[in-house]
Amino acid sequence: MEKSCSLLIHFDKGNPAMANEIKESLEGNDVERKIEALKKAIMLLLNGDSLPQLFITIVRYVLPSEDHTIQKLLLLYLEIVDKTDSKGKVLPEMILICQNLRNNLQHPNEYIRGVTLRFLSRLNESELIEPLVPSVLANLEHRHPYIRRNAILAVMSIYKLPQGEQLLVDAPEMIEKVLATEQDLSAKRNAFLMLFNCAQERAIGYLIRNLDAVPKWGDLLQMVVLELIRKVCRSNPAEKGKYIKIIISLLNSSSTAVMYECAATLVSLSSAPTAIRAAANTYCQLLLSQSDNNVKLIVLDRLQELKVSHRDVMVDMIMDVLRALSSPNLDIRRKTLDIALELITPRNIDEVVMTLKKEVVKTQSGELEKNGEYRQMLVQAIHSCAVKFPEVASTVVHLLMEFLGDSNLASAMDVVLFVREIIETNPKLRVSIIARLLDTFYQIRSSRVCSCALWIIGEYCLSLSEVENGISTINQCLGELPFYTVAEDAEGLVTNKSQPANAITVSSRRPAILADGTYATQSAASEIAVATAAMLPGSAAATGNLRSILLTGDFFLGAVIACTLTKLILRLDEVQPSGVAVNKAAAEALLIMVSMLRLGQSSVLPHPIDDDSYDRISLCIRILTCPDDFFKKVWLQSCRESFMNMLADKQFRETEENKAKAQVSHAQPDDLIDFRLLKSRKGMSQLELEDEVEDDLKRATGEFVKDGGSMNKLNRILQLTGFSDPVYAEAYVTVHQYDIVLDVTVINRTKDTLQNLCLELATMGDLKLVERPQNYTLAPESSKQIKANIKVSSTETGVIFGNIVYETTSVLDRNVVVLNDIHIDIMDYISPATCPDVAFRNMWAEFEWENKVAVNTTIQDEKEFLTHIVNSTNMKCLAPLSALDGDCGFLAANLYAKSVFGEDALVNVSVEKQPDGKLSGYIRIRSKTQGIALSLGDKITLKQKGSI
Repeated sequence: MEKSCSLLIHFDKGNPAMANEIKESLEGNDVERKIEALKKAIMLLLNGDSLPQLFITIVRYVLPSEDHTIQKLLLLYLEIVDKTDSKGKVLPEMILICQNLRNNLQHPNEYIRGVTLRFLSRLNESELIEPLVPSVLANLEHRHPYIRRNAILAVMSIYKLPQGEQLLVDAPEMIEKVLATEQDLSAKRNAFLMLFNCAQERAIGYLIRNLDAVPKWGDLLQMVVLELIRKVCRSNPAEKGKYIKIIISLLNSSSTAVMYECAATLVSLSSAPTAIRAAANTYCQLLLSQSDNNVKLIVLDRLQELKVSHRDVMVDMIMDVLRALSSPNLDIRRKTLDIALELITPRNIDEVVMTLKKEVVKTQSGELEKNGEYRQMLVQAIHSCAVKFPEVASTVVHLLMEFLGDSNLASAMDVVLFVREIIETNPKLRVSIIARLLDTFYQIRSSRVCSCALWIIGEYCLSLSEVENGISTINQCLGELPFYTVAEDAEGLVTNKSQPANAITVSSRRPAILADGTYATQSAASEIAVATAAMLPGSAAATGNLRSILLTGDFFLGAVIACTLTKLILRLDEVQPSGVAVNKAAAEALLIMVSMLRLGQSSVLPHPIDDDSYDRISLCIRILTCPDDFFKKVWLQSCRESFMNMLADKQFRETEENKAKAQVSHAQPDDLIDFRLLKSRKGMSQLELEDEVEDDLKRATGEFVKDGGSMNKLNRILQLTGFSDPVYAEAYVTVHQYDIVLDVTVINRTKDTLQNLCLELATMGDLKLVERPQNYTLAPESSKQIKANIKVSSTETGVIFGNIVYETTSVLDRNVVVLNDIHIDIMDYISPATCPDVAFRNMWAEFEWENKVAVNTTIQDEKEFLTHIVNSTNMKCLAPLSALDGDCGFLAANLYAKSVFGEDALVNVSVEKQPDGKLSGYIRIRSKTQGIALSLGDKITLKQKGSI
């Protein structure tokens, strides 16, 4: 068993010659040199060096010193130095310090007495403490409270020793008397703590006798009282009712720490609605009264736990929780909204939506920098409310549509996606939403938002007036045609005076002369002209948002415009009895599409139109010139059906997730028998969970039986040396979030005694060895357990390597056994997670590290290959199952995972089935850090050839 250590100081500058330097400094008369020497001696002891030759020197030259710093360092040295031999008996020379400690306990200086009493609290040797007991007891009546409070702690630690009850027979009685007369708050707290730990019945008796005075006690003593109540109720649950009144009275304490602990204790002791409501009220008060954001986040975590176990009570507290939205911190606001959204019911939905609407209006002030992000969170929350309770959609949809032109792209995208879903799920709102969308369409400045809004216009403009208004709105936002004209005079300058005011004119041969007299290339002049035209308040481009975006070279939007016009013309043909009007609208739409193609093929813009957009616009032209019933069905019905199927699939997945959450077992009214040993951990109370700490540690280290009876620990043992090596070593590796623990077993397989055996380890990657290696002596054919701790700072795959170095009496040279490398797998750090598609796309665009892996596998089925990649990388497929149905020879899916360090891992799998049956394509990995991208790429390269 490893020795306990109450002091940790990092020190890595030790060397064998330092002991002599320390000894010389300690023997001198220079106080400063003695202080530095003592510090070095303490740090060497903490790092494994024994330094037995220094003890006598310290007794002779340091013990008599009157310097307070030296005395404090001396006590630290005595605390950590080995005081016993290998058999556990106290070393004879340790008796030399007893007289000095007795003198310190009787010292006229209060500081010397106090620190000496604190030192005795950490001393475990009864032989050394026994002669000091009278002096310790004498300090219980000292006039200074600093000495009294430390004397009480010393009495408590002595009484808890194996022979403590013999050394201090009447200690509880003495401390109870001290408690009755003590006036100092800290000393009184220590006295009550001593009775709590050593004589619980006396502590309970004192508490019962002073029930009325408990609210007037100081916060330090009240915290110990709460701890006592928790312990008593754990051992005797029948007495809970006696102490609930004390906890209720302390809920109104002036100390926020006491209020917090009272609420936590109340929740752990009782599940009655009154108690839970009182605790929730206390948490809400703390949430509003505290200015520290960390405190607010902790309180929100407690409210989240209450929401899971006592949802019915928390539903009534939803408006109090929402008051935390007044905090400017986004993390607090996000967590508050997450809690509130799961507490919405038909009774409170109107109040919640009204509060969210007020918060949305507040974000228009522009006072805070992150108003856009907050508005996005509010839009998502309102969206969720409208999906769960469609009756409130009409009250919020028109308000949110004012933000379609928001400068924050994420917020505007959330609004338009919300409108797209509401217009499908609420047929009664379609007419008003379409009218509102057509009125505000010109305000949209984002290409992605315009694309979604155009799709809505093309799908849900059903009546004749709506279709005509839709076509008119698009034409107005595109402006006059053509999009550009080119004319040259004799000097090569643009002089076409008959061109429209909003057309862009460029020189096709010579450099253009800008307004400031400078020269510019043709492409640069085009870009400047586009930007200038977009900013002119009196031009058509100032209101023609589609034109401004199109002239920047965004031809994907051009393809969306063509598709929308095609749908509107096809629907106009159904609702418009006049064929002349239909032909005129079709001709105008064709002219727009042809103008976009000419713009894309011209040299006006920096880059030509892409092939996909060109093919899409050309298809729209063919459909309008040669209309067909089959195309009408596809464009006017199939698109809507696909969207309806997508919404149905989304609703199905959410329903399944809710069912999975609802399968958590809850206690029933007739569950009378409670066998704790047979109870699942999900059904345990907070107090019972606190008693399971030992089991939690076993679970963390993998010592519980898993996988049908096989020991998980045995499955993680790695062989470090060969069976023929003189020293055999194997390691059990435990990866627990940020820590890696190596439990190395070293066996001496020779007939010689191995001296100065040292396990030397080194790391590669973002791993760091915490401790210095220690030397051991290993008897013939004996074994030794050596532990090494390694810190992990990122998800990058790391390697641990090293040697075992030892000496023997027969061979003077040092012997070295090289160890096998230990590879730390990235799979130990990442776990499957989910994120919205919008968030995935945003991260994909932001992350700079990408690793592209070519598909090279013997698997011939696309879905089977995707399943294999998902299982191999420990990631979650974000694509719904319905999107993977069918067999078309192509497959594209996004995978997502999150590491224990909060890092995001994004993977895109794109494969195609070749005519010979093999799969080809690429797997692209993106992350914010290089480590994940490289490590996942290596993992996929190794695993993708295998079979499931």
